[in-house]
Amino acid sequence: MFAAYFDCPGGPENLYMKEVMKPDPGEGEVLVKVSASALNRADLLQRRGKYPPPKGASDILGLEAAGSVAGLGPGCSGRWKIGDAVMALLSGGGQAQYVTVPEGFLMPIPKDMTFIQAAAIPEAWLTAFQLLHFVGKVQEGEKVLIHAGASGVGTAAIQLVRLAKAIPIVTAGTQEKLEATANAGAAAGFNYKNEDFSEKVLEFTQGSGVDIILDCVGASYWEKNLNCLSTDGRWIIYGLLSGGEVHGDLLARLLSKRASIHTSLLRSRDKEASVWVFFPQYKERLVRAFTEQVLPHFSRGASPRLQPLVDSVYPLHAIAEAHRAMEENRNIGKIVIEIPV
Repeated sequence: MFAAYFDCPGGPENLYMKEVMKPDPGEGEVLVKVSASALNRADLLQRRGKYPPPKGASDILGLEAAGSVAGLGPGCSGRWKIGDAVMALLSGGGQAQYVTVPEGFLMPIPKDMTFIQAAAIPEAWLTAFQLLHFVGKVQEGEKVLIHAGASGVGTAAIQLVRLAKAIPIVTAGTQEKLEATANAGAAAGFNYKNEDFSEKVLEFTQGSGVDIILDCVGASYWEKNLNCLSTDGRWIIYGLLSGGEVHGDLLARLLSKRASIHTSLLRSRDKEASVWVFFPQYKERLVRAFTEQVLPHFSRGASPRLQPLVDSVYPLHAIAEAHRAMEENRNIGKIVIEIPV
């Protein structure tokens, strides 16, 4: 089969399509014929040699995929059958013609959704759902500040905050991106390049600040984040685009607001069963909760209706150009990779 590959860490020019061995499904795994995958910041970091896949995961890029069931490994429960249209959360391997997936990580694709649209859901939407509900415990009426609001996670988080009957506020770097976030449902948006978002957030919230911050930026935002975080607020860090080294009295500022910092990485949670036999492991619980609580809202006629935002589609052989587009922050929503038949 063909897959996105690079022989040594470096720039996008190192990427190419390589013929590799097609995987065989193991115990409790499903073989998926991939029609589309999508690009994530983790793919860029892995290509640069800064984010290796977890132990036992495929070294092929791609943390999500949409396609059809092509094979069943031993021990599968019968939940899926050959030909089912599915989308999957992965630890790697999605940007290839086939990928194996633990059956509990698969989700059905709504009948009126294309593979291209479905490929934009698993990583971004499950990340946003996890941050808001599993980590942040968002409540009705709370105010949520979402950095990188026009990203895949950002546009998903906006809609999920609305679904939770809370209030989404965003930051973004261009007027075009702010307009896209408003169309997705953001109650307010601020350009971090030409205005102090913490002052604007305090003004919008009449001085109370926000209850939750979803932060993929890190160090450079810490003071402004604490400025506009409410008393007892939750600051959730899931990325470090600006680095992780903080200079200043972070802990005293945090303590003064009785605030808490939470951190989360979804990819590194492996597929091994929990030592607590009676509890499903984390990713499977996450996929199940999302499938039950959120997935029905992607179907036509649902209210409210959720929609993945696809920025652009690149064929697998143009994977290098897709990486360049993400590195230059050109995308609004998800960059999808179409896999050749």
